[in-house]
Amino acid sequence: MKLFTIPEMFLATCNKYGEERIAVYYKSDGQFTGLSYQELKDKATCLSMAMLDLGLNPKDRIGIIGENRLEWLITDFAIGLLGGVIVPVFATLSSKQEEFIYSDCNASAIFVSNNFQLQKVLEFKNAITSLRHIIIMDSGFKSSELSVKSFDSLIERGKSLMSKTERDNFIKEHINKIAIDDLSALIYTSGTTGNPKGVMLTHRNLSTNMIDSCERVKFDEKDLFLSYLPWCHSYERMVIYSSFYSGSQLAIAESIESVALNINEIKPTLVTTVPRLLEIVKKRISQSMEKESKVKQKIFNWAVKIGEEYVTQKYNGGASFLLTQQYSIADKFVFSKIRNRLGGKGFRFVAGGAALAEDVWKFFQAAGFDVLCGYGLTEASPVVSVTDKLSFEFGTVGKPYTHLEFRLAEDGEILIRGESIMKGYWEDKEATDAAIDEEGWLYTGDVGEITSQGNLKITDRKKHLIITSSGKNIAPQHIEELICKSAYIDQCFLLGDNREFCTALISPDFEALKKLADTFEIKYSSEPELIANEKIINTIKNEIDYLQKDLAKYERVRKFSLLPKPFSMETGELTPKLSVRRHVVERNYSYLIEEMYNKI
Repeated sequence: MKLFTIPEMFLATCNKYGEERIAVYYKSDGQFTGLSYQELKDKATCLSMAMLDLGLNPKDRIGIIGENRLEWLITDFAIGLLGGVIVPVFATLSSKQEEFIYSDCNASAIFVSNNFQLQKVLEFKNAITSLRHIIIMDSGFKSSELSVKSFDSLIERGKSLMSKTERDNFIKEHINKIAIDDLSALIYTSGTTGNPKGVMLTHRNLSTNMIDSCERVKFDEKDLFLSYLPWCHSYERMVIYSSFYSGSQLAIAESIESVALNINEIKPTLVTTVPRLLEIVKKRISQSMEKESKVKQKIFNWAVKIGEEYVTQKYNGGASFLLTQQYSIADKFVFSKIRNRLGGKGFRFVAGGAALAEDVWKFFQAAGFDVLCGYGLTEASPVVSVTDKLSFEFGTVGKPYTHLEFRLAEDGEILIRGESIMKGYWEDKEATDAAIDEEGWLYTGDVGEITSQGNLKITDRKKHLIITSSGKNIAPQHIEELICKSAYIDQCFLLGDNREFCTALISPDFEALKKLADTFEIKYSSEPELIANEKIINTIKNEIDYLQKDLAKYERVRKFSLLPKPFSMETGELTPKLSVRRHVVERNYSYLIEEMYNKI
């Protein structure tokens, strides 16, 4: 296996295809517009030259805050050509969260997408002595700060420094100094107790994972990849890198809401996704059928049932002749129409970040779309395994990548070892030593089992992380502690695993509530009656909203239920050490949990 640095891969691919092939499609004036590999290379090299001219150096940490857009892609590759370390974050983070990350890594520069993101950075800019430059991608921005510069002006600055030939030669010589074990990216991931940790990923880590991804997912020049997941996440960045490495083409979706429209416009062969999107699409198709006649509804339901049974038999030795004939009819009258609504042809979905429900997987398989399921974590660069057709088992996430191996610890925890395992956590030896043992095994915090066919099945999580259905990792402990700072709240239990958003079960401090009731002159005969009072509920809502104002939007509690009694050992909700047994609480209050999610 011949490894390479990210800038080596980028230049080799751009030089191979040049002006003759579109590298990326992006929306401009309502239409998809193409940028060739040569044009992309020119913009990235000019930006890289300008960064060097500003005094930015190899190994400098450089942030990106913004939504997916062409300038984001150019910046990513330009930082690579510089030899810098990209530090991307979610655009939804608060200013305080961004300040922690960029202070922790001593960032030298931060690229932002627009005025809103710029204002967040300006709030903490003076608190980080290493931060010298802020570059804004939008052409129109409002700032008198000397440190703020426009993206377009840097491109022009880089272009004016040398001729194109001189620039290309300079960059080529410059990237030869970048070592395979130098850092390429610093990705901050949720810790279980609050502040995120910076995962150090080297060029070796990323190129190994890139090669394995292309082998397993089978990227090639014929692929057109539609991207809508956030590029700050290691999962989508790896797919982008893999598409470039294989000579695939990339299309940037306008937003998650426009994915269905963009699929019809661009007709991709591959879409990476989180299960939530597939759930929404399936639900909307079913809802649209409710408006049709009873006859059409009956045909649709029959087709779905036949399709699911066909897929089940197909992956368990082969479908019977009769079922195959029935499926052909179902495909002609139902599934072909679904394909037409989703681009007119079958293509591949690669789903990761959360568990995919069996009925959703079978529905899309029956409709003619290959749905691959993967498993990974940022610390592994990030993909560990992806299903394949030859040894597929539903409920599993496939076999390990070629250059990775996994085994199970005595308690079932999944351990991973290989060349794509991170270098460690940024300036945190204690956390690194806790995560990776002396033999190089990464302790994932996930519990699983290995099937007789060698596929990995995730059964539980050791670390108390919530993973929403959109793939966001949330550490509940620090959010629960934050909300419990309210004088009216005794216990908080955060929910949201495999859900679209967070909710909470709240056990109030009844003594404080009774004093509040006296202030409001509220009359009540019991504690359950007290917590049902609208003034009490609104007061607690205002408390929660105030306390979580600095959290990212996806971390915030959108709905809560007040409990009539605290968690206790008698009910089995607390251990002797007073730790919450999450599965017991979820079982005991399942009716309240479902009510919260059904109300929204």
